[in-house]
Amino acid sequence: MAVQTNFIDIATIWLHAGKGGDGAVSFHREKFVAAGGPDGGDGGKGGDIIFVVDDHLSTLMDFRYKRKYTAPDGGKGGGSNCHGANAENLIIKVPMGTVIKDAESGLVIADLSDHAPVTICKGGRGGWGNAHFATPTRQIPKFAKPGMPGEDMKVTLELKLIADVGLIGFPNVGKSTLISTISAAKPKIANYHFTTLVPTLGVVRCDEGASFVCADIPGLIEGASEGIGLGHDFLRHVERCRLLLHVVDVSGSECRDPKEDFEKINEELAKFSPALAARPQIVVANKCDIATEEQIAEFKAYVESKGLEFVAISAATMQGVRSLPGFVYSRLKDIPAVPVFAAEYKKPDKTAGGRSFTVTRVDAHTFSVDAPWLERILAGSNVDDYESLQYFQRQLGESGLLDELVRQGVEEEDTILIGEYQFDYIF
Repeated sequence: MAVQTNFIDIATIWLHAGKGGDGAVSFHREKFVAAGGPDGGDGGKGGDIIFVVDDHLSTLMDFRYKRKYTAPDGGKGGGSNCHGANAENLIIKVPMGTVIKDAESGLVIADLSDHAPVTICKGGRGGWGNAHFATPTRQIPKFAKPGMPGEDMKVTLELKLIADVGLIGFPNVGKSTLISTISAAKPKIANYHFTTLVPTLGVVRCDEGASFVCADIPGLIEGASEGIGLGHDFLRHVERCRLLLHVVDVSGSECRDPKEDFEKINEELAKFSPALAARPQIVVANKCDIATEEQIAEFKAYVESKGLEFVAISAATMQGVRSLPGFVYSRLKDIPAVPVFAAEYKKPDKTAGGRSFTVTRVDAHTFSVDAPWLERILAGSNVDDYESLQYFQRQLGESGLLDELVRQGVEEEDTILIGEYQFDYIF
């Protein structure tokens, strides 16, 4: 039976930045002013989509119910050279530590580990009004440019908690009891597995007035890196931790060998992330109050033979617990800051080959042209106006599209399909 929790740490959403406003086709009209000329204004810019950190958020729960985010479009241009209004940006708030990835490739776009806002999708540029197209030989242009579409993107949000220290280990080894004794965190504590269903953060204060953030990472068992138990869902939160406290039940109270537990958890870390497996680690032997001296000594020798530091405690009786925060803080001083995930994703360069096109022969006398840039020009053209049509035909010639049609054997009065438009080819 699946366990439902209120902690959501991964979500996939769709982002649609605003379209730029269309340019206006307008001509100046004023008493006693003859032939005032074109005065169509430009369209406004579409809204960007910007992510910001909100310290009051701790999960991605909001994105469970809303999956599509659309920024407003820019305003259309007006007469008298009036510029269309620029659209407001869409601000999306996320918890500190959210990593934004491209949903298709899985590459990191941005890591929101500080309060700097990040623009993920940019709004489209506003289209030019017909005032831009006036020349000495083209004095009454009856066409304008439409606004450019905004960027669209499907992204995955992953919350990776920002903590200095992560408590890892098998269920029921005493991690929740330990974090409740060294911090003000109040996790659920009971004598059965998977008591903790969500990561728990606690601020640990040391005697010298310093402090650090500790996270209790739940549900790690053998096979966690492959999705067994709850560990696969929460291993990502360990990636932020600078230091790992590996809690082990040294008493073997559940008929398990502490050495095997230790090795299995480290194996899962290595499978999930080799970099995580190399993170500094302190082994905390818990439940020493019910373990024999021989058990403690044997496990200590085993851990130290691997070059790791060993601490024996009993979270239940507070044995060795009071000195643990100061010891951990002394080790943190020599460890670099919380890891930040570098951006890997690069947006496709849509300007490269910006006038590319594909011509496909549909049948003996029909050709289909795939050229989004040309469709945008058509959308802002008045095909019934001679000058507007001349401008459009010049774009066909300069792009090499007409030469390609000739190369493929176009004949007089063949049909040319461009988006929703249909033309007859005339020499």
